[in-house]
Amino acid sequence: MPAPDAVKILVAGGFGVGKTTMVGSVSEIVPLRTEEPLTTAGLGVDDLDGIPDKQATTVALDFGRISIGDDLVLYLFGTPGQQRFWFMWNDLAIGALGAVVLVDVRRPESSFAAIDFFERRKIPFVIGVNGFYGEHPYEPDEIREALALPEHTPVLLFDARERASCRDVLIALLDQLIATSAR
Repeated sequence: MPAPDAVKILVAGGFGVGKTTMVGSVSEIVPLRTEEPLTTAGLGVDDLDGIPDKQATTVALDFGRISIGDDLVLYLFGTPGQQRFWFMWNDLAIGALGAVVLVDVRRPESSFAAIDFFERRKIPFVIGVNGFYGEHPYEPDEIREALALPEHTPVLLFDARERASCRDVLIALLDQLIATSAR
């Protein structure tokens, strides 16, 4: 039996939007995490507005894997969210076929840099709107408008804590990749 095709996917977004949670929820292996506790050294550097309960942060990347059938494996790379770690994004993006950009509607501005990053590099992406506390106060079209996204960019409501919800976002990304290659 031949080896499955491997696809590199980035899970990106701002600080505290749920990237580590998503990779961990959907991965079929124990995910690699590079989380470290937030310390007083980050005061004035890490903006905890809207996320006062955050205790740890990714300092390099998260890594997970999920098989989609017998012939396709997705390798998931969660990017670090704070600006001081963005220099790693260029290296992480090498070979990536697509991305999931996570959005926290309580802090939509935290997603602008990630959207810009993938648009500039012409890497297809979908938007995953993480429903913190199970809440989705806005419809996808409202979010699309607020983020000034083109109509062809999928905007999906999901919960980063739920495996099936994360899987559905990844399937939407695969659909987006197929549609992009057909254009």
